[in-house]
Amino acid sequence: MIYIHFVCVLAIVNAVFSASQGAEIKTNDRPIIGVLAQEVYNPQPGRNSYIAASYVKFLESAGARVVPVTVLFPGGGVSIERSGYSRAASLFYRLALEANLRGDYFPILGICLGFEQLTLLTSGQNLLSHTNTSGVALPLNFTDESRHSRLFKDFPGDLMKSLASESLTENSHQWSLTTANFTKCERLKKFYRVLSTNTDGQNEFVSTVEAYEFPIYGTQWHPEKNAFEFTRPYIPHTSSAIKTTSYTAQFFVNEARKNRHTFGSTEEEQKALIYNYNPVYTGTESSFEQKYYFD
Repeated sequence: MIYIHFVCVLAIVNAVFSASQGAEIKTNDRPIIGVLAQEVYNPQPGRNSYIAASYVKFLESAGARVVPVTVLFPGGGVSIERSGYSRAASLFYRLALEANLRGDYFPILGICLGFEQLTLLTSGQNLLSHTNTSGVALPLNFTDESRHSRLFKDFPGDLMKSLASESLTENSHQWSLTTANFTKCERLKKFYRVLSTNTDGQNEFVSTVEAYEFPIYGTQWHPEKNAFEFTRPYIPHTSSAIKTTSYTAQFFVNEARKNRHTFGSTEEEQKALIYNYNPVYTGTESSFEQKYYFD
């Protein structure tokens, strides 16, 4: 059974596996997180889908290993409604809800398009609006709900102040869930608490959420870029920005440690790990420093 977590620029579904075997443990100190690859815009032999290496580093930095979950329906453009990625995300999301309802811990994190995909899967409709938020770093406008949130609970006070006053969260999206559309949707309001909002100067939009009753989280901003992407000048690299990457990664990997799923054997585990692939340096031709490509 696969466990997931969305992450990514265009959304990545992460399957969480437990690599430990044998005696019962309270937490899994060898978590493996599966990342769903997304389709490339111009497929080539051996390059039908990819995973940005920054997401792998993001999870590894907090003590997890990664398994790539390749897209089964490669194609040109990525849509949260009509793509191989969206179909796989829908399946994994359903499995995650079913598992959690059985008491089988199944954490999900959605970043950027992953966040947008979560809003569609939860609400059953595309409620996104166009915003001027492509390539800009912003401070977070925290809500009262953030004070008691699971996601930000262990962030130090000085970092929370920096997140609220400094432009530490990088945004690379043209579509957002406005607070007005969130408020009008009963399914979203019942499922998620809003932890932060942002604005493009005209439209206020939801930027961080966590589910009330499930270990499901979403950020419209990119926590992984601060520490691992340097190709764009608007990505912040200050000490506080790097701490934001670190604390977000630690939070999600700690959630993954609550999952106890296992591979059938050590050999099966080893064959699945992303260590079997080599990242490709893409330099300034891409917004990512490195990518893993898959058939």
